[in-house]
Amino acid sequence: MNAPRKVGNPEIERNLETTKALFAAFGAKDIPGIMEFLHPEVIIEFYGPTVIPYAGIYRGREKCRGFFERVLSSVEVHRFDAEEFIAERDKVVVTGHLTLTALPTGRSIDSDFVHVITLKDGKWLRFRDFMNTAVAVAAFS
Repeated sequence: MNAPRKVGNPEIERNLETTKALFAAFGAKDIPGIMEFLHPEVIIEFYGPTVIPYAGIYRGREKCRGFFERVLSSVEVHRFDAEEFIAERDKVVVTGHLTLTALPTGRSIDSDFVHVITLKDGKWLRFRDFMNTAVAVAAFS
């Protein structure tokens, strides 16, 4: 006899699906695909000094488009592995590991990361990136 399948919270499931789809679009370097998942009032916060070309706070869809364009034109992505997705209420927290090359210098960036994403209406409203920015600073310097 099969146990009944536990049905999850539809909003949390949608938030997870949105986040995984946006990560897939990022991996494919698909900027229009990324844009489909951004809320009109989206804010991206990538913490770090200005030597990291994409560090800063970006507000609104067009500025956030610029963030993703700047990231993808500044680094070559060798590995971007989302290892764990933790979802609760309007938040998705993603832990993982990345290996990049800073294109201006050819130096490597190898770091764990944590992304904290707040969603509204199934779209990214706020994205915060936490990684070892000292490694990125060294790679871009």
